[in-house]
Amino acid sequence: MGGDAVIQFDPETLRIVEWSAMALGLINIALLIFRNVWNFAFGIVSVILAGFVMWERKLYGESTLQGFFVVAQLWGWWLWLRIGGEDNTVPVRWLDWPSRWVWLVGIAAVSLNLGWALDRFTDASVPYADAGITGASIAAQVLLGFRRIENWLIWIVVDIASVILFIDRELYALAGLYGGMLVLSLFGLKEWIEAERRAPQAA
Repeated sequence: MGGDAVIQFDPETLRIVEWSAMALGLINIALLIFRNVWNFAFGIVSVILAGFVMWERKLYGESTLQGFFVVAQLWGWWLWLRIGGEDNTVPVRWLDWPSRWVWLVGIAAVSLNLGWALDRFTDASVPYADAGITGASIAAQVLLGFRRIENWLIWIVVDIASVILFIDRELYALAGLYGGMLVLSLFGLKEWIEAERRAPQAA
């Protein structure tokens, strides 16, 4: 009976979960663009749903990444609430160049090692692409928590790669979500740059 006890989800149920993740994710990003602390509430539910769908499609790196996102968004929410103003917005700023190089090297190291592990120990369908997106997304999420503008540059790269990956895996709603996130990330980058210029003293 062991095999029969495993819960099987039909394609229609997974499709509903996938589209729900997309809708909540877009709300999350829209609030994030304007530096509103309540973006995290929508983001947490979105990544939980997206992670479930990704696991079903054997995208283990991306799926596990969603668990990281839950923790990271709770941490980011706590950080933002500590400094949010009366309008629930926060200040933002750029990294310096030495810090940027450290982050780039870190992303490469995490991605290559994770890709090797996925290729060696799992049946992941596209281990190195999966790992590259995962490594970059971890960095972007942490930088988002620290309110650094570079997070949007990384998200733009992640969104483009994710759209290609999800189309290849026939996850069209998630591809649509990341396509929408790409547009919003471009707008978010512009908005955060302007916000930093309006308040250059922001920490």
